[in-house]
Amino acid sequence: QLVESGEGLVQPGGSLTLSCTNSAVPTSISSVGWFRQAPGTDREPLACINNSGGAPYYTNSMKGRLTISRDNSRKTVYLQMHNPKPEDTDVYHCGVVRVGTPQALCLGRYAPDYWGQGTQVNVSS
Repeated sequence: QLVESGEGLVQPGGSLTLSCTNSAVPTSISSVGWFRQAPGTDREPLACINNSGGAPYYTNSMKGRLTISRDNSRKTVYLQMHNPKPEDTDVYHCGVVRVGTPQALCLGRYAPDYWGQGTQVNVSS
């Protein structure tokens, strides 16, 4: 229902873009967020946006190196990562909530109602 895609292996520097497409979530969506997850840890919120593509919110993690955006016609939310570093290697997930602002989602006040399966990003030279 949520399908993530993006670069699997990238070199440090430059940029990469991850995509999250809502193919069949059976409910109205309020906000969409991107999260990262290292093995054995909880998913960490990175950036969130409302379902109209407005009110972007960024957490302090990776702040300044991320841009979140939405293409309404494609029902797709993008996460652009600038200057990726080896420590950014992780599984990246998108999640959506039926209620809640982007800020509330990214601050953990709402847990996503739906998750994508995740996409592995490896940053290595």
